[in-house]
Formats: sequence, structure tokens, C-alpha cells
Amino acid sequence: MARILIIDDERAIRNALREILEYENYQVDDAEDGPTGIELLGKETYDVILCDIKMPRMDGIEVLDHIQETTDSPVVMISGHGTIETAVEAIRKGAYDFIAKPLDLNRLLITLRNAMDKSRLVTETKALKRKVSKQYEMIGDSPAISKIKELIERVAPTDARVLITGESGTGKELVARWLHEKSHRADGPFVEVNCAAIPSELIESVLFGHEKGSFTSAIKQRKGDFEQATNGTIFLDEIGDMSLSAQAKVLRALQENKIMRVGGEKDIPVNVRVIAATNKNLLDEIENKTFREDLYHRLSVILIKVPSLNEREDDIPMLAYYFVEQICENNGRPPIQFTDEALDELKKIKWTGNIRELRNVVERLVILCDQQITADDVLMYAQPARK
Repeated sequence: MARILIIDDERAIRNALREILEYENYQVDDAEDGPTGIELLGKETYDVILCDIKMPRMDGIEVLDHIQETTDSPVVMISGHGTIETAVEAIRKGAYDFIAKPLDLNRLLITLRNAMDKSRLVTETKALKRKVSKQYEMIGDSPAISKIKELIERVAPTDARVLITGESGTGKELVARWLHEKSHRADGPFVEVNCAAIPSELIESVLFGHEKGSFTSAIKQRKGDFEQATNGTIFLDEIGDMSLSAQAKVLRALQENKIMRVGGEKDIPVNVRVIAATNKNLLDEIENKTFREDLYHRLSVILIKVPSLNEREDDIPMLAYYFVEQICENNGRPPIQFTDEALDELKKIKWTGNIRELRNVVERLVILCDQQITADDVLMYAQPARK
């Protein structure tokens, strides 16, 4: 049952609203002034708050300011002395809506339902963000990982371009996401581009967009990933596989903060942070003339090398339990335990696929084992293709 708080200094209004809302199956509390309402808010959680504006001791705008600092509950302001200016100020300060007295019953009930829908969406969004953040959590406390975490904390608040290097499966995307999440662009988009998965003849259209009719299949205008990442971050994964012609355009975008769509005639300003990653040695690629040296220097303001799993074997038990918890939760089963000997066997493995391979192995063990994962289980199931 939804819970409503009414803050109003007029007893008749409070009683009338309580009678109406309880008839509609809401649970209702009321307060005769702002301080009393704030005291109730410290004890209970409310789905919606109805708050008068003109009250003794503390007016409704002051109450609204306090509510905005302490809770996410939507606030509907009500007043018999309201003006357009008052309504605008209330909405500007975060009120969900403003309703003038005498209250229209139908409008009030619709507003309450809409406010609760918004509140539910906010709660669900926060839960989803927590789930996503947990999915991309950086696990480990080895010296190598601790150093990367410290570097992220220092670099993330800036707009410095970052080049992330490391073997396939080490978690380069994870580093990129944390750089974004801890930056002032965190509320903006995070656009990931896998440069190795896009055909060379299409990558310019993907990155910079195209105008209608610019090539045979361009039946409508398309914004490129640089535009879609405006005020956020674009992550150019496997940039070592990008064609030289696309590299030249990326270099121009970095130099001038402008792009031009394929088939376009005008420059489009872009405001994005660029993070790139590769599993190749770009200095070797420069020697082989497959990567532009000037682009390398533009991208590598900050260099972060992600260690292989074999370089951080002390993190393997922590990672294994993290994956067990995640996999068991996704499959609706209780977490399974490793024996100490099983963890020792995991640490002995040569992880050519790094963290990605470890997760697959843990998932295989969770599926094939019952209450406990033993050393024999690891020896039997961890790398069956290599036996």
C-alpha cells in the first residue's frame, strides 16, 4: 500500500485529504507544519509528499529544500495563495507538480499516480545502475591492480585522453568504463566502438555518420558515434585495427574537436572524451607503417597497461569467488565453495585468455560441480581441450 505524507497547517484540509486518500487505499500520515513533517520524514519513507506553501514556522519552499537533500520522494506542492512565480520556483527547486487550492480531486489522484510511477522508475533506475556498476566492478588488490585503481582516481576527473594496452581478455573495457564513471561526464553517454569488428569501408560512417544518399545504402541521415557520445565518452576498442584513412579523420577530430559526416559539407563540433585500447604494440605498428605516429601521440596522453592474469595470480581466488557469486545469482542457485586446493590449482594455470577465460572456467565448474569445487574438479574441467 502506497504511503502519503500531507504537510499542511489547515486541519480541515488535512482531514479532507486523509479521508479521500484513505478511501483510495492509500496509507496517510499528516503534519501540521514543516518541522513536524521533517521529523516524520526522518522516521518513515513516503511514496509521495503533499506540501502546502504558506505555513507558520517554516514555509513549503524551505521544506521542499530539506526534502530534496534527504529523500528521493516526489513532492507535490499545494497552495491557495499560489502565483505563477511561486509555481515556477517550486518546480525549479525540484517539486514534481504544483496544484492550486481548492484542489481538483481528479487532477490530484492522477498527479499522485504519475508521481508514484516516476518514483518507481527512479528506484528501478538506481537499482539497475547498481547492478551495472557491480557487473563492471574492478576486482583485485594485487599491487598491479592497486596501481591502476590509483591512476584511475587521479586521471578520471580530467579530460585527458587515455590509451589502455594489454592482452586480450585482461579487462581493458573495464578500465575505460571506470574512467568514465568516475569522471564529470558520468551522466553522459559511454559509446563503445569495436574497431576490429567493423569493416574498413564502413568505419568512417560508424564513427562520423553520413548524409542521406552519400552512398548506395545510405537511405537516411545517420549520426556517428562521435556525435552520439556528445558530453560523454567514446571508447575506441582495438584501435590498432583501424584503417589509415579512418585514423586520419580521428586525428582531425582530436585536433579540432570537429567532425564531418560522410557525404557532408559542413563541420560539426563535438565535445567528447576519447579513450582508446589495443592489444597490439602500437610502436611496432608505427614501424610497420600501419598506425600513424601523430595519432599515437594524440591518444597516449595517459598510458595504462593492464596486467595479464598470470601477472596478478594473487587476485585469482577473489576473482573466482566474484564470478561464482555472479553466476549463481544469475542462475538462481546458492553459491558454491572452492576448496583451498582448488584455488591453488587455479593459480597454477597458464591463463592465455586472461580474466575472460577464468570466468568461463568458473562457469563451467559451477555447472558441473555440486556442493564444492575440488582440486580434482579443476584438473578435470578447467582446460579439457588441452588434455
